[in-house]
Amino acid sequence: MNITAQDKNKERIKALKVSVITEKLDLTEKEAQQFWPIYNAHEKETSEIRFKEVKAIRKEIREHSDTMTDEKANELLTRLKKAEIKMHNLRMEFANNLSGILSPKKIILLKIAEDDFKKKMFEELRKRRKERG
Repeated sequence: MNITAQDKNKERIKALKVSVITEKLDLTEKEAQQFWPIYNAHEKETSEIRFKEVKAIRKEIREHSDTMTDEKANELLTRLKKAEIKMHNLRMEFANNLSGILSPKKIILLKIAEDDFKKKMFEELRKRRKERG
């Protein structure tokens, strides 16, 4: 698949996610104006950690699993822990930032909407892979 097709797919998925979240949360206009910039910034930060740091660590683990020393394994574990801590801290900061904008119930509904969306995407991916053979 070429880059343009990948970008279009990413944009379609992002639009679908926005649609699902918007529907589940039933945001007021004021909530939406405050919520989306915070949400988008959070998504960008977590994606960078997930797709740059964690992906790089996992790649190193796969490439060197047979020849890895305990010292190298320790270094990779430390880096992985630091990335996980960053992700956790971002989630806590995100929840704190939302608490001034959304009700606690809507924050919970956001978590449910995101989980449901992820589940739906995995099911769709599994279905497409099965169709391909």
